[in-house]
Amino acid sequence: MRRLASIQTVTLTEPIPNADAIERVKILGWWVVCKKGEYRLGDRVVYCEIDSLLPERPEFEFLRASSFKAAVMDGDVTIQRAGFRIKTVKLREQVSQGICFPLSMLSPGAPIEIGSDVTSDLDIIKYEPPIPVGMGGRIKGTFPAFLSKTDEIRIQVLEPILERYRGQTFQMTEKLDGSSMTAFLRDGEFGICSRNQWLDEADETNVMVRVAKTLDLPGKLARIQNRFGFQPAIQGEVIGPGIQKNKYGLDRVDLRVFNIFDIGQYRLIDRSVYLQALVAVELMGVPELGPIVLDHTIDQLVELSIGVSTLQSKTQREGIVFRPDVEQFDQDVGGRLSFKVINPQFLLKYDE
Repeated sequence: MRRLASIQTVTLTEPIPNADAIERVKILGWWVVCKKGEYRLGDRVVYCEIDSLLPERPEFEFLRASSFKAAVMDGDVTIQRAGFRIKTVKLREQVSQGICFPLSMLSPGAPIEIGSDVTSDLDIIKYEPPIPVGMGGRIKGTFPAFLSKTDEIRIQVLEPILERYRGQTFQMTEKLDGSSMTAFLRDGEFGICSRNQWLDEADETNVMVRVAKTLDLPGKLARIQNRFGFQPAIQGEVIGPGIQKNKYGLDRVDLRVFNIFDIGQYRLIDRSVYLQALVAVELMGVPELGPIVLDHTIDQLVELSIGVSTLQSKTQREGIVFRPDVEQFDQDVGGRLSFKVINPQFLLKYDE
């Protein structure tokens, strides 16, 4: 579960040009705009990441004008409660990602050691955008335990990785802004999942079900299994008309694959087999941006993420994903070694 709010240390403070009342402070790999003098170097703070949805409580009311999100309802059922969404903003030309609070914000007895997770103490949940039309439909259940979910961790919370893997080559791919889809073949059963749900593969009101039918994903998964000898799941981004405002200007819905998963071994396959499998079943992968030798600061990687999409030259790309050629475990990630760097210009332009 993502740590949306945690105890962290102010590692740097810097003035903002032409700003008398505000300055920027560094928390982990994030820059946050705060009132000038509010925090000093070495202070412990409560840091809330972007995508945090803070509850409607008096101490957060100052955020109402800029950050309030109404509850998402399905009839009488609350899908997501109302609250204050923390997102990327720009103040005096300075990008600010997240928000800081003093430790006094916490309830008595809450942990205050560096790195402590205080998400539950502050009753913070992750903000989830409304489900687009065509992404609903009948649900079989929650995301199955025999698969791994698809969300990479942002580099800003993984600073030790930059030193640990300095000099190692990573492959970069473009992070596409669509809807995450998983299709699997397990013990002869074909299934489809969204990011969090196991979908009814017979319900063609859902665009993912229609994509699976159009691309013959059951047949392609069977061919991968027969040729490479494992029970596969493919994970990718569904993009096109009706999905995330179709930022890439496509004329039809498409699937771009970024992972192939070995269900039996519960691991993602290495890059060379991934590329072979895509060619074998004529599926498209996410755009390749080439290799890079890791020798960067977080700020340099963020700068590298800024640019336009390879799919549409007028669209800011969402970001870049970094993975090694051979799958490996990392202790800080808590799983496979991979991370993402989100383009701040994308977040600002699309109010993400």
